[in-house]
Amino acid sequence: MVKLYGIKACDTCRKALKSLEAGGFAPEFHDVREAPLSGETLEAFLNVLGSDLLNTRSTTWRSLSEEERAQEPLTLLQAHPTLMKRPVIDHDGTLTLGWGKPVQAAFGV
Repeated sequence: MVKLYGIKACDTCRKALKSLEAGGFAPEFHDVREAPLSGETLEAFLNVLGSDLLNTRSTTWRSLSEEERAQEPLTLLQAHPTLMKRPVIDHDGTLTLGWGKPVQAAFGV
């Protein structure tokens, strides 16, 4: 099973979905803006992916005050789901982050 976590409006998420479908996968899409992730799920993602999960180059990040940026990543991601770097792909329990060449190669697409 492949589950892709991201945002519908994200170009990278759309490219990943399209490529995965073309590669014979049937990814399930979870829009984190429409249905924010539970604290347990975010904590599991952070345990595996670490601080890379927090997108510090996003417009959401730039709009935060220094005080807000100093908060724990879990707190920030719960308050601002769009701070999650995208996509996060769960393939049978193995998590990958982004849609760069290494992730594409891992899926053979």
